[in-house]
Amino acid sequence: MARILDNINEPQDLRKLKYQELDQLASEIRSEIIDIAHRNGGHLASNLGTVEFTIALHRVFDSPRDKIVWDVGHQSYTHKLLTGRRDRFDTLRKMDGISGFTDPAESPHDAFISGHASNSVSAAFGMAMARELSSDDYNVVAILGDGSLTGGMALEALNQSGHSKTKFIVILNDNAMSISPSVGAVANSLNKLRFSRRLRRVSKGPMSLINKLVSGVQTQQIYKRMMTSVKGLLLPNVIWEELGFTYLGPINGHDIKEVEKALIRARNYTDGPVFLHIKTTKGMGYKLAEDDPVGYHGVSAPKKATEKLSYTAVFAETTMRLMEQDPKIIAITAAMLEGTGLNLVKKRFPERVFDVGICEQHATTMAAGLAIRGYKPIVAIYSTFLQRAYDQIIHDVCLQDLPVTFAIDRGGIVGDDGKTHQGIFDLSYLNCIPNMIVAAPGNESELQHLLYTAVNADHPMAIRYPRGYGIGTKLNKKYLELPVGKSEVMQEGKDVAIVAIGSAVAPSLVSAEILGKEGIGCTVVNARYAKPLDAELITRVASGVELVVTVEENVLGGGFGSSVSSLLHEQNLADTKLVRIGLPDQFIEHGTQRQLRDKYKLSAVEMANRIKSSLS
Repeated sequence: MARILDNINEPQDLRKLKYQELDQLASEIRSEIIDIAHRNGGHLASNLGTVEFTIALHRVFDSPRDKIVWDVGHQSYTHKLLTGRRDRFDTLRKMDGISGFTDPAESPHDAFISGHASNSVSAAFGMAMARELSSDDYNVVAILGDGSLTGGMALEALNQSGHSKTKFIVILNDNAMSISPSVGAVANSLNKLRFSRRLRRVSKGPMSLINKLVSGVQTQQIYKRMMTSVKGLLLPNVIWEELGFTYLGPINGHDIKEVEKALIRARNYTDGPVFLHIKTTKGMGYKLAEDDPVGYHGVSAPKKATEKLSYTAVFAETTMRLMEQDPKIIAITAAMLEGTGLNLVKKRFPERVFDVGICEQHATTMAAGLAIRGYKPIVAIYSTFLQRAYDQIIHDVCLQDLPVTFAIDRGGIVGDDGKTHQGIFDLSYLNCIPNMIVAAPGNESELQHLLYTAVNADHPMAIRYPRGYGIGTKLNKKYLELPVGKSEVMQEGKDVAIVAIGSAVAPSLVSAEILGKEGIGCTVVNARYAKPLDAELITRVASGVELVVTVEENVLGGGFGSSVSSLLHEQNLADTKLVRIGLPDQFIEHGTQRQLRDKYKLSAVEMANRIKSSLS
C-alpha cells in the first residue's frame, strides 16, 4: 500500500489532504523518523513530539516565503520530510547527506541556522523588522522548544520585541511541563475572547473614558491593577502579555485541526506580536520514548561493542571520587547533565551538582561566585557551547584569576552533529586569555590526573577531551598532580619531532611507528598543556631534528601549532622546518569522526604521508 508521505513533495501538497489522511500521514512520518534515527543516530523524542504541529504549521504558512525559524533545529525532522527532502532523509547526519539541524545552505525552507538554542526569537524579530523596513509582506514564526526558553538570549529577545508592536509569532513547543496551564474548554474560551475585536473595542472603552477624567490617574492605576489581577487568576501566563505579546493557548499540539485554528488566528492578528503556547508530548507515538524522553532525546547509530570507557564516563567517575575527597568541589552544567555524565554524580551528591538550564553564561559566573568564596567549581560544558560564555570566562573568571575548572567535553571533531557542534575552536579561543591554563589529555588516565591537578591549581584551568571512547588505558586509583606546563616525551627519534596534544597523541604514535618502518626516526611529544607550553622541552627536541610537526584536532588559526611556531621564533629556531597539522579555516561538515579525520588528514596514515612529503 502506497504511503501518503511518498506523495508529499512540497508543503503545498498538505493542503489537498483531509484530516483523516493527515492523521495517517503523521503515523507514517513517525515510522520514518524512528527508523532513520535508529539507523543513523539522531534526535528522536523531540521530533516525535512535533509531527502534528509541523503538519499544521506548513498547511497554514507558505514556506519558504513565510519565514519559519526553528529553535533548536534538532526538532525539525518532520519539517525536512515535508519540504522536499523526503528522498534524501535516509542520508540524515551522514557525510554528504542532510544535516540533523536546519541550515539555509541546505534548503530555502530553512530560514536560519539553528544548532545552538535560544536564538530564534532574535533572528525572527530581525526578519520581521527587515520586512517592515522593506515594506514587504510575509509572516515570520519563531519556534521555541526543548528548553530553549531557559536561555537568557530568548528572554532578552522577548523582552525587547514584545513591546515593538511588530507583527510576528513566537510559538512555544512546551514538551517539558515547565509551563502547564490547563488544556481544554476554558482555555479555548479565553482565547476566543482575547482575540475578539469586539471585546478589544469594549475593553478600550473604559480606559478611554478614564483618560478623559481630571482625576483619572489614580483611577486608571486601580483599573490596571484590577485587570491584571483578574487575568492572573484566569490565565497563569499573564507574563507574556506583560512582555507585550498577545497570548494564545495552551493548545493541544497533537490535534492538527486545533493547531491549525490557533495558527490561523495568530497569523491573521495584526495588532502586534503573538505568543502561541502549544503543548506536546516528547516521544509521542513511541512508548519507549514517551516513557523515557530524556534517554530517547537522542539515539546513536549501532556501534561495535567495546570494553573501553568513554572520556565522559571517566570524567564522571573521577569527579565523583574527587567530590568524595573534597567537600569544596561543586559541579555545574548547562542542560547537559546526561551528556556530561554529571547525572551519575548528582545521584551521589544531589546538593553539590547544579544543572542551570541552557545558560552557559550564568553557569560560568555562578562558578566564579562560588570560587571567590572558597569553593572549587567544575563547569562541565561541551566545547561548542562554552563559546557562548566567552565574556564570562574572560571577565568573571580569568580577570580575577579564580580557581574554576572547565571540563570541556566534545573537544575536537564531534562527528554526525556537524558544523554547529564541532568542538574545534577551544584551543584557539582559550589560548589567548591571561591566567588561563589549557590542557588536553592524551588518554583516559591522563584525564583523571589533569582533573585532580585542576581542582588544586588555584587558577582557572580548562581541560578539553574528545567525544567517544578512550584508547583503553588502565585507570589509576591514585591521582597525581601533573606539573603545569610540562610535557612528556613518549619516544625518541633523530629525524622528526612530532609534538601532539590531546586526541592527536595516539595517532601520532602510530604515525611514528609507520615512519619508523621506513627508516624515519621520530620523537613524539605528548604536549599535554597548550598553555603554558613546555618551552624548554619543545626547544630541546626541535633543535636536534630536521622537521618539527605539530598535531592538533583544532583549527590551525590561533591554535596549538601557532603557539609552538611563536615559541620557535622566540628561541631563534625560525629556520627549523615546521609543519602544522590540524583543521583548516572553515566550518567542518557532518560525518563520522573517522571519515572526517581521514578527510582532513588527521589519521595516522595521512599524517605519515604528510610528514614523508615534507621531508622529501
